[in-house]
Amino acid sequence: MLLIDKLIEIGRCCVMEMNVEKTKLMRIPKQPFPVKIMTDQKQLENVESFTYLGSMLTNDGRCTCEIKSRIAMARRGLFLLAHWTWN
Repeated sequence: MLLIDKLIEIGRCCVMEMNVEKTKLMRIPKQPFPVKIMTDQKQLENVESFTYLGSMLTNDGRCTCEIKSRIAMARRGLFLLAHWTWN
């Protein structure tokens, strides 16, 4: 909690605000209980996965979702290319 409060304090000195609605929290756990972090009397949302710079990150540290997502994007691209060239 102290680190989040310090981050918010330094951000305000630089005329920056943390958007609590857009800020998510992902814990890579040994035990699966959620973390409760409050800022401005609002709790940050706990998530199991999110996309960062185009890559899917999950709380179990595996990349199976990322691989499936990339295969699906490649299939869609090939389908659109084939559809476009034959029509």
